[in-house]
Amino acid sequence: MKLAYTMAPGRGDTDLVLERLATDLAARGLRCCGTVQINSERCDAGPCDMDVRVLPDGAILRISQDLGPQARGCRLDPTALETAVGLVAADLSSGADLLIVNKFGKHEAEGRGFRNVIAEAVAMDIPVLVGLNALNRPAFETFAEGLAIQLPPEHAALMAWVDEVTKPAEELV
Repeated sequence: MKLAYTMAPGRGDTDLVLERLATDLAARGLRCCGTVQINSERCDAGPCDMDVRVLPDGAILRISQDLGPQARGCRLDPTALETAVGLVAADLSSGADLLIVNKFGKHEAEGRGFRNVIAEAVAMDIPVLVGLNALNRPAFETFAEGLAIQLPPEHAALMAWVDEVTKPAEELV
């Protein structure tokens, strides 16, 4: 199985690492599908706005909701997330060299979100790279049944893994 995850220590750092990787892979001609997250600071000093860019060059969807300054709950807009999931699932059915999922988050941990898309890509033998945080790591490890590998959040290490898992079959012999 070609399933890997990466975790960067700072808030939003995994997003930056995956976005750079997706940009560089597209420039090399790899067919990546999935999502990368873009966080934008707000002028009112509230929590950042969260958007996802559907790869390779699709829609940018706002996945956060403004719940007001006193809100403490999850700001994820589940409808927007499921829209992104649908777009990625349609792209995946057309084939891809790699699936990048910005985050295996709460929705995936609960059996929703990108969970089925990840499973479908694995079944199609399409390599999958997932962003992960410590909170959802146990759920991801259960989902992956111990078969996913952890990669350091370093561009060179991620590129080396992608190079290895996207080699044509004749080069692997």
